[in-house]
Amino acid sequence: MSIILDGNTKILVQGITGKESSFWTEKMLQSGTNIAAGVTPGKGGSEVHGVPVYDLVEEAVAEGPIDMAVLYVPARFTRDALFEVLAAGIKKAVALADGVPVYDMLEIKELAKKNGAMIIGPNTPGMATIGEAMVGFIPVWLSDVYRPGSVGLITRSGTLTNEISSHIIEAGYGISTLVGCGGDSLPGTRFTDLMPLFAEDEQTEALVIVGEIGGSMEEEVAEFVKGTGFAKPVVAYVAGRTAPKGKRMGHAGAIISRGKGTVEGKRQALESAGIPVAATPAEVGSLLHKRLG
Repeated sequence: MSIILDGNTKILVQGITGKESSFWTEKMLQSGTNIAAGVTPGKGGSEVHGVPVYDLVEEAVAEGPIDMAVLYVPARFTRDALFEVLAAGIKKAVALADGVPVYDMLEIKELAKKNGAMIIGPNTPGMATIGEAMVGFIPVWLSDVYRPGSVGLITRSGTLTNEISSHIIEAGYGISTLVGCGGDSLPGTRFTDLMPLFAEDEQTEALVIVGEIGGSMEEEVAEFVKGTGFAKPVVAYVAGRTAPKGKRMGHAGAIISRGKGTVEGKRQALESAGIPVAATPAEVGSLLHKRLG
């Protein structure tokens, strides 16, 4: 099993003819991803690595069902691109761009909720079910970083995703499904939206959460575990321990407000729910050993 994405999921790539998206389209195909179509206005009728390209999403959908869209488009175009995806009836989308305007995300989230759709991101490395499919920027071909297994991974950080996964592999485990929620201040999907899916996934035996300074998603995880008695072992790492006080760090979501969102506050909240928090990325593996044996 997997969550959200597997080898049968039919993918549409928006902005497929760009240099970067063309590169990653090839990598996605090599990883087993079922890419059914691409869209770039004005490039309809062409192909990218054998994938047919259309001018409009509705034209691609007319040729056959699409389960998920992945957006290789700039932040300023993400709203319109997602509106086009949702209007075409596609229920899952991964928005990769960093810095999508907050007002745009408010409109996107409202429309997604109305349509019963799931938006992953923005500012995400993407997602992958290791050994089956990948969308985004995840180098799943690196065997010392990604291998199939039974540990779910959800993250706010693109950079740390590879490092944390490598320590999970080094400890002798593998990844079931990886989902990057994204580092912007208003993500389409939060940690607690994904946890029930991992709870139901027979392949996932444990869950690793990679958080960071700012926001409240990690505290929400603690409350979710307390409230539901989440049955699977959970291990966490929270980035930003050495961040100078009063400084805004990196991601738009890394904002401390009124004393909330600090690494220490997140650690205390998680540990109060019985979730051990690694002091360093390398410690994630040893904490998994303690929880799983």
